[in-house]
Amino acid sequence: MTNELYPSHIADLLSKRAELTPERVGLVVAESAATYTYRELNARANRLANLMRSLGVGKGDRVAILAQNSVVYVDLLYGLAKIGAILAPLNWRLTARELSYIAADCAPRAIVCGPEYAGVLAELRREVDIDIVLGIEGAQIEGGQSYEDGVAAAADAEPERPPLNSEDICCILYTSGTTGRPKGAMLPHRQVLFNCINTVISWGLGADDISPVMTPMFHAGGLFVFLTPLFYVGGKIIMARSFDSEASLALIQRERCTVVLGVPTLFQMWMASPSFAAADFSAVRYFVSGGAPCPVSLIHAWREAKGGVLRQGYGLTEVGVNCFTMSNEESVRKIGSVGHPIYHSRMRIVDGDGRDVVRGETGELIIWGPHVCAGYWRNEAATAQALRDGWFHTGDMARQDDEGYYYLAGRYKDMIISGGENVYAAEVETVFLEHPAVGEAALIGLPDAHWGEVGQMIVVTRPGRTATEEELLSFCRARLARYKVPKRVVFVEALPYSPYGKVIKAELRQRYGSDAASTL
Repeated sequence: MTNELYPSHIADLLSKRAELTPERVGLVVAESAATYTYRELNARANRLANLMRSLGVGKGDRVAILAQNSVVYVDLLYGLAKIGAILAPLNWRLTARELSYIAADCAPRAIVCGPEYAGVLAELRREVDIDIVLGIEGAQIEGGQSYEDGVAAAADAEPERPPLNSEDICCILYTSGTTGRPKGAMLPHRQVLFNCINTVISWGLGADDISPVMTPMFHAGGLFVFLTPLFYVGGKIIMARSFDSEASLALIQRERCTVVLGVPTLFQMWMASPSFAAADFSAVRYFVSGGAPCPVSLIHAWREAKGGVLRQGYGLTEVGVNCFTMSNEESVRKIGSVGHPIYHSRMRIVDGDGRDVVRGETGELIIWGPHVCAGYWRNEAATAQALRDGWFHTGDMARQDDEGYYYLAGRYKDMIISGGENVYAAEVETVFLEHPAVGEAALIGLPDAHWGEVGQMIVVTRPGRTATEEELLSFCRARLARYKVPKRVVFVEALPYSPYGKVIKAELRQRYGSDAASTL
């Protein structure tokens, strides 16, 4: 028990769901078709908690996982919460060198590893001491033990719990690090709980909803967009080990999924799939695009091809993955908008001095509410910069229209100052993406002796389409003020993306930003 009047931690969430609907299926593993009822999911979480306690893991200890999507992520999320330990998943797309920084920072007491990453873990352990190593799916790890054997032998009774409250940390999730060293966002129990509450209320989720998880579960999107809210309300999750465009389209149809998350890149991949034209999405109530701004042109193309509803969502690891809401009707009438703030939240748009901007003007989005993180792990400077008087400064630019609907305008730092004028990359990229030959576009700044900075657009053309630099610049001149028009267009085969669909601008600047703009 806890001395709080209301359980604002998540240790009880799966236990309570198992009590209310024990035989209802909560999880289906796509590749094996294995199903887990809520009773079975809670029993697994209990076994994991009891196993970890027997190994000496306790409140505040970090436990990492380096593995593809599997039911083990669910075990860890809920099981560790029951004993007050902290889940710190590792991005398996990173190298051992990159992971060694993260592991040294969060200092996990234990790590769970899949067979694909045993070699990476061996390299990592040469740099970082980790006491307890557990292999899943037959992973052979020196000095390790079998996760499955350990969990099977543990008791499935509710574990003895330490005192827990809403501010105890549940997860540490590391940011992508595209602008520097990764930072570990500390997600307290209240954030996870209120993400569930806000999403269920604001997105209209119910026990009959079914959603696929196809994005990596080391990321907040895989863990929290629909998985925890649907478990909260008694719905069903279909978990895929990884993303495959053809397999995922078949999964959405076969399982009659009702709410589906994707990132812009996934929607583009689906539209390019041979089976897309014949895909039946009649069971889907709405698709949601998150992770990065979704081009309006993509939304139009999707609707023209398939009809239905494609909403644009917004969230951050630090403030929760579902921060805005809109109805299906609003998603059509206000295309490109993310809607209004979720139920339990306050938001402001401010200038550089922290003053609210006039409606219609662009400023930085700041957020306050129980869904905001507790700061960054062992990084007081970054915490003080992001959290000021309880308001989280997102670094994202936004504006409101005359009806109060919010629109995202890109990252605060993803802005070029040319001749004293602010040029927001997202605005210029949106115009380029309206051209029929442009499939992807990313704006970076180049130094210029006269203007300070000028824009350079990096473009990937659509399959079978071509365009010239002058053609695209002329297209842009007809739609934007002169100072916003890039001075150069570079055509490339592909853009570098982070694991959750965001273009890595730092890499583009390194590759294409060295030429002196004064030579243009």
